[in-house]
Amino acid sequence: MEQRYDYIIVGAGSAGCVLADRLTESGEHSVLLLEAGGTDKSIFIQMPTALSYPMNTEKYAWQFETEQEPGLDGRELHCPRGKVLGGSSSINGMVYVRGHACDFDQWEEEGAAGWNYQACLPYFRRAESWNKGGDEYRGDNGPVGTCNGNDMELNPLYQAFIDAGKDAGYPETNDYNGYQQEGFGTMHMTVDKGVRASTSNAYLRRALKRSNLTLKKGIVARRFLLEAQDSNGQSGLKAVGVEFEKSGNTHVAVANKEVISSAGSIGSVQLLQLSGIGPKAVLEKAGVDLKHELSGVGENLQDHLEVYFQYHCNEPITLNSKLGLVSKGMIGAEWILTRKGLGATNHFESCAFIRSRKGLKWPNIQYHFLPAAMRYDGQAAFDGHGFQVHVGPNKPESRGTVAITSADPHAKPEIIFNYISTEQDRQDWRDCIRLTREILSQPAMDVYRGEEIQPGLSVTSDEAIDEWVKQNVESAYHPSCGCKMGADDDPMAVLDEECRVRGIDNLRVVDSSVFPVIPNGNLNAPTIMVAERASDLILGKPMLKEQDVPVWIAPEWQEKQRINKPVREA
Repeated sequence: MEQRYDYIIVGAGSAGCVLADRLTESGEHSVLLLEAGGTDKSIFIQMPTALSYPMNTEKYAWQFETEQEPGLDGRELHCPRGKVLGGSSSINGMVYVRGHACDFDQWEEEGAAGWNYQACLPYFRRAESWNKGGDEYRGDNGPVGTCNGNDMELNPLYQAFIDAGKDAGYPETNDYNGYQQEGFGTMHMTVDKGVRASTSNAYLRRALKRSNLTLKKGIVARRFLLEAQDSNGQSGLKAVGVEFEKSGNTHVAVANKEVISSAGSIGSVQLLQLSGIGPKAVLEKAGVDLKHELSGVGENLQDHLEVYFQYHCNEPITLNSKLGLVSKGMIGAEWILTRKGLGATNHFESCAFIRSRKGLKWPNIQYHFLPAAMRYDGQAAFDGHGFQVHVGPNKPESRGTVAITSADPHAKPEIIFNYISTEQDRQDWRDCIRLTREILSQPAMDVYRGEEIQPGLSVTSDEAIDEWVKQNVESAYHPSCGCKMGADDDPMAVLDEECRVRGIDNLRVVDSSVFPVIPNGNLNAPTIMVAERASDLILGKPMLKEQDVPVWIAPEWQEKQRINKPVREA
């Protein structure tokens, strides 16, 4: 039986939940939301400290792997993506970073007209409830609760890391999501009253109370349904629906107005290609009939890498003493009863953004500080006490691809990022390792700092750093940019500035794949912002008024005022 709705959204993730809420708010439009995964009610999703579990569980995440990466001596890296209500916002580390203002000006410079910082800031604010109160940068009545966890009160190492940055000559920032990103300061997280503030919790819960939203879980989207049309004397295609599987049966849903792919940075690329939209050579090789050639679908793929810089700790104050079953049980019990304590935080409560070299306009290296030495699966890295920083360059030059290899929607696509494939990327990593060691050797860390575990003091030369990074670097789980927005004359631009697929009517993509360039930070916050702004574009609403606010720029750039962007003295 044919199912008909005004809008069909594929993917109930970081962007799809936002759209489902905003498109149903007025009650005027019927919306179908399709999701491959199931419920997100597990304690391992809702309790912030349990973040390593859903990311590494087949039930909650697509367990993608990259192909052998040439720049990493053929290593294959893990690339999980959310497969549950809330998508990757239900499996991520809950770190709330919007990115630098210049990142969004860069989007506009890359051809995404209207996506500069002044235009995006009102949508960041609309999405957020910052627990310290709103101002001209931060929101105070949006759906997504943000906070600083326990405000660093449970461990002195957080402040010691900030003080070490100041000892090394870097600035301190009171709010890296506000006026000044650059510097050392407290880190923010999408945690609301001790619970993960996923887009499922923040947006979808309230939207599901409306009769005009239909949610179907456990589906596999097979393809977009395209139909020939003749508009103004010109032939073309328009999206009219979605073909999907549920419980082994094939179904069709028809859209009166639009089809929107929010299937994520890998899923949206895969679905476009399965529908015959993409590079001709890729589709031919996969055995998919070409419907509309768009050479940029799956190109421009970007990601962040990181390493763990680890030290023994001289004081028995780290989380390494809390990794046993008894301690974990006590932490979990406190969280269940009070939604407080170590269970209510992701433990990344201090951080930094710095520039690796002179001449850069905004930071390109990010730090997450953790008062423990452990692996991403939650296991201790060694016996005893330790601490670590997760660190990596955030503005890579390297670009990769996503490509389907079969017309079977169940088959995983081929993913290759071409990590560290340029000389500048290699140099950024050398600078990153040396600067990190310098910061952690400052007096503020003396009382705590024991032996450097990794990389190890022997890793000092360019060659040694290059080799160690290749063998130890991991994805920060920020794949993006494979369906970039851009200008008409950009052959790699898949979408126009309103997230519409070029050459096909009634079809949009709204998720992190639309980014022209990866921003300087984690991706959940900008993905939510994109969905907030796209919802107004889809509904034809007036855009929120741009905010002309000052932004801190590095001292050597203060005399080089950004076009139409005010710069305040630091």
